[in-house]
Amino acid sequence: QYPITVLDRENQSQHTTARVSMLVDLPHRFKGPHMSRFIEILNRYHGRISLRNIGAILQDMLRRFNCETAHIDIRFPYFMKRMAPVSGESSLMNYACSFAAGLIRRGGKDDLDLVVEAAVPVTMVCPCSREISARGAHNQRSVITIRVRSRGLIWLEELIDMAEKAASAPVYSLLKREDEKMLTERAYDNARFAEDAVRVVARQLKKDRRVRWYQVESENQESIHNHNAYAMVVSAE
Repeated sequence: QYPITVLDRENQSQHTTARVSMLVDLPHRFKGPHMSRFIEILNRYHGRISLRNIGAILQDMLRRFNCETAHIDIRFPYFMKRMAPVSGESSLMNYACSFAAGLIRRGGKDDLDLVVEAAVPVTMVCPCSREISARGAHNQRSVITIRVRSRGLIWLEELIDMAEKAASAPVYSLLKREDEKMLTERAYDNARFAEDAVRVVARQLKKDRRVRWYQVESENQESIHNHNAYAMVVSAE
């Protein structure tokens, strides 16, 4: 675990704590890596680990380990201020986000691959249940996960907003009764399957010229079945 700085659309930057995985390939003549070097590289970027310098960190890994392939996976909670829809009560929501990057050196050239991910908790109401029931419909806590490769900066906030709008309703850390009533009714009026959610997000990403690859997953934690409902859409490169 290590402190990092993440770009924040509203506040410019946000400090959080990440779980960092660092991997390198090994030249055949080495029995194993010098483990301390991973920590030395992290310490060199202490307080400055961010999306902007992942490439520099990976280049350091190639140089220090005398290898041709390096990977880093940075997973962290990302916090956003959310206002309850009726009462206006303010609270912080946390989202599980990550940067996964790899650098391969071929013929003296470095090929960087970067995937940005946001996993967003949402509410889903089953359209089938609503259709066949005389009263109510069963709902699910769901997670919509969006992964993108892009040509330019895409804010985590954009991915989070996209996922929440594709669901039956978003979830909040703090709600009053008037908010619960509004969100329950909104979700009922906006019933969607897991497949619906991933298609809605995929259509948005397909129209965004910054996005060159995407993968969208939705997993509904079923409330009346002993299984989950899962859907995924992935684009071609």
